[in-house]
Amino acid sequence: MAEYPSTLVEALDRLPGGEARGFRFVTTDREELYFPYEAMRTEAHRRAAFLAATGLKKGDTVALVCPENHEFVLTFLGASVGGFVPVPIFPGATFKVSDHYVETIDHIMTAARARVIVCVSKNLEVVEKLRERRKDVVILVADRDFAGQAPPFSPPLVTPADLCFLQFTSGSTSKPKGVMIRHHNLVANTTAFLGPAGLNRVPEDVGVSWLPLFHDMGLIGFVLGTLIVDLPVVLMPTPMFARAPRLWLELITKHRGTITYAPNFAYQLITKRVNEKDLSSLDLSSLRIAGCGAEPIRARTLIEFGEKFSRCGFDPKALLPSYGMAESCLAITFHRRGTPMVVDRVDPAQMKLGKAVESTAADALELVGCGIPFPGHGLRIADENGDALGERAVGEIWSRGPSVNDGYYENPDATAESFVGGWLKSGDLGYFTGTSARDGELFICGRKKDLIIVNGANHYPQDIEWVVGDIEGVRRGNVVAFSTMKDGIEQLIIAAEGNSGDAARLREEIAKSVSENFGLTPSSVSICAVGALPKTSSGKAQRQKTKTMWESGELAAHA
Repeated sequence: MAEYPSTLVEALDRLPGGEARGFRFVTTDREELYFPYEAMRTEAHRRAAFLAATGLKKGDTVALVCPENHEFVLTFLGASVGGFVPVPIFPGATFKVSDHYVETIDHIMTAARARVIVCVSKNLEVVEKLRERRKDVVILVADRDFAGQAPPFSPPLVTPADLCFLQFTSGSTSKPKGVMIRHHNLVANTTAFLGPAGLNRVPEDVGVSWLPLFHDMGLIGFVLGTLIVDLPVVLMPTPMFARAPRLWLELITKHRGTITYAPNFAYQLITKRVNEKDLSSLDLSSLRIAGCGAEPIRARTLIEFGEKFSRCGFDPKALLPSYGMAESCLAITFHRRGTPMVVDRVDPAQMKLGKAVESTAADALELVGCGIPFPGHGLRIADENGDALGERAVGEIWSRGPSVNDGYYENPDATAESFVGGWLKSGDLGYFTGTSARDGELFICGRKKDLIIVNGANHYPQDIEWVVGDIEGVRRGNVVAFSTMKDGIEQLIIAAEGNSGDAARLREEIAKSVSENFGLTPSSVSICAVGALPKTSSGKAQRQKTKTMWESGELAAHA
């Protein structure tokens, strides 16, 4: 038997029986539902039969909008066993905002050619609004329609070349596009990032995650990938982390979690929210991997987390900055496991010219190393012509290898724009330290399309946003910096969330801070109400949409 399965379906079949290993789902009332692998396998085959009864054939797409993790996972696996192609969709919408939300679902289902959608009872009322737009939609309610005796069904043969699922991009710079993840992409990436050159999975490992399952880091990192290599996990609901972030660390303590992952903001939030008196009840000594990715990583955030929780047995060398994209399945580079985090301090003036020159000055930019590519995968820093740049030269990050997919679902224009000669053009800016991708570390600077160019100098918006976010009264993580053209001149605009009573002070302090730190004078500083700035379903700032709203006068700001 091969060391690794060739498809997700084969992986499910090969998982051990018995009660010892499986998935543990934490419910919203903090109960735990335990599903051994054998029970998951049985339920997946049942759900495949119910899905097939709707008329779905092998290769057909089915939308999943299930806010309850166990219903999502079991239905996803059921679709996979049936040879169908799951399309995960962000499930968190209230009825107040359902019109825009239903429009998003409709867009994704249209792009994916899905006529069947699976939800649960708690969000059925919102999903049923789809019938106003598409009369032929088939709605299945997971906690109701998969009960009872399953109809007869013989699963088809699923091959490595078959589509495993469609991962719709978060749309931070454009409308969401359906990334085609085939079974062989999934296996290649999973076995790379969980294999010896990555996290080096061992039988004793336990994953703990609150990450949303409609997003690649939660779905592949803690569901599909862990099934392929047999790594038991504990999954808590994403909204529960927002309400009680400390529960994340409590579950790691309780279940002796060894692997966890989160974006930068989560490490920042948990460091701030856990009181000194609560540290004594936490034991993080079991954690050997505390990964960070999905958004720009701030050195100070991870350093402060490591310092604070070292009192709970946490080893700062467990911190593992990473870089990845949905188009590469999930992971592209990992920091070297078990080694101290690498922080590069560079001259901000030289960075504006596209050169990462080391600096010891007080105003140096601090960037976090995201590691090296996996064996069998290539990486280059490319100039505007696609030619490889040398050490410490800033350019676009290109990647290739078996993890990289072959384009966007039924979207040849977007595919041609991002995939060139076997290379994936990321749209992200970065540089290497070292003469090649494997000699040093990859450092991420920002998004190519989000660059702010004022007076011929390049400025990375997240640098400005981080400085503004440190000002008292500004909601950290809710700042957007962008540029707009006025009379043929590119001008800087800042939008930040804060209270109306602080608006006048914040406008003044933000302008002063940006001037002192970057030598820039914002043309406009807008202080907006909490929740006014648009974000993707995965919590990333939508800079292009914010810019469009600001330019059209739709961005509501305090007087």
